[in-house]
Formats: sequence, C-alpha cells, structure tokens
Amino acid sequence: MTATFDDFLKIDIRVGKITRAEPFPEARKPAIKLWVDFGDEIGEKRSSAQITRHYRPEELVGRQVLGVVNFPPRQIGKVMSEVLVLGVPDAEGEVVLLTPDQPVPLGGRMF
Repeated sequence: MTATFDDFLKIDIRVGKITRAEPFPEARKPAIKLWVDFGDEIGEKRSSAQITRHYRPEELVGRQVLGVVNFPPRQIGKVMSEVLVLGVPDAEGEVVLLTPDQPVPLGGRMF
C-alpha cells in the first residue's frame, strides 16, 4: 500500500519527556507504565510500553521520546493508554525507543 503525503500529515508525532515510569506487572507481557509531558499545548499523556528488556523505570524519567498523540485512547489492562510511544525492534525483536539525538523543545512535531 502506498501512502500519500496527506496520509502522513494525519499522524501527529511529537516529542515528549517521560516524567514518571512505573512497573506494570499486571500486563500480559512485561511492560512499563509511562507518563509523558508533551508541553503546554498537549500536556501530559499516559501510556504502557513493552520495553522492559532494555529499560528500567528509574532510568526512563527525563528521557525524550517520540509519540503519536492523535490516536484515540486505548485500554491496555488497567491503564488507559493516551499516546503511542514509538520504538523499533533490535536484532532480537525487543523495542528500542525512538528519541531525538539532541534536546529539543517539548511538543515539537516530527516532519
């Protein structure tokens, strides 16, 4: 399937900073609950991510990440996920978070 540039523009990907991270032992697969601040315009959003292979909750706080902020909320176990935090698989298929390689303002839109 080929996407158009207009299709791309419909997906709102922004940079946020993880302000809080907690283990999510109730999840079917090991996961971490995240609170991500996307700046004044969007605010803080919650998510759950299966990122336990490479990350511990305490080392995630303060990290900038990319996330899709305009998907509808989705119930994941006991967590209402409000944002899709983005990552790519490593050689073993485990998630590596997408992050800017330099600090950038919160809420900046990917283009």
